[in-house]
Amino acid sequence: MWFEVIFAAVLVILYLAFVAWHSQGGGKLTEAEIDQYITIIEKLPLPEKAVQAFIARLRPWAEADDGKPVYMFNLIHFFPQRQQFPGAPDFKGTPEQANARYEKSLIWLWLSHASYPTFIGASQTRSNLINMQPERTWNNMTVVRYPSRRTFLKLISHPAYAPLAPYKFIGVELDLVPVSSGTIVPDLRWMAGGGFAIVFLLVVWARTVLFG
Repeated sequence: MWFEVIFAAVLVILYLAFVAWHSQGGGKLTEAEIDQYITIIEKLPLPEKAVQAFIARLRPWAEADDGKPVYMFNLIHFFPQRQQFPGAPDFKGTPEQANARYEKSLIWLWLSHASYPTFIGASQTRSNLINMQPERTWNNMTVVRYPSRRTFLKLISHPAYAPLAPYKFIGVELDLVPVSSGTIVPDLRWMAGGGFAIVFLLVVWARTVLFG
């Protein structure tokens, strides 16, 4: 009996710790925080025009913070060959390899900020099935969950992020689309399996209580 109680308490504590980790970084950004993050982001070793264009769109988005989680849709097109710009790393691989190195190196930063990819997929066709003009083609899409806009700004202004960022931009051009969290439907196989497991446990518990 005591084993079950202690075991259940440990699981509850672990779950609460996970929830606390998953929810960190909430609350709306202040103007002072935005200024602080923007000052750091402006110094990232990326193409100057790209950084300034990014900042011009980043600030209004940050100022409209609602304090809620955000999903970043990374729509990626690989360059035919690596791009060069001041501060770019001396990398000999392909654009795809440069982006893979960026994402692999970013894993610990994501996790330390309670952020993680929820979807990574490659395009199945060389062109879009339906498109607007001028046509944009995508080779890959990555969706990353951040607990808040603050977390996103905090991550890309982290000292460890600056050496990693150029690896992405020597290999890809990118549309970065922030999306509010809405209806999220998990894999139905997990829902069905979890439902059947709950039914099984309830039946076993009921039989034990009623029939001993």
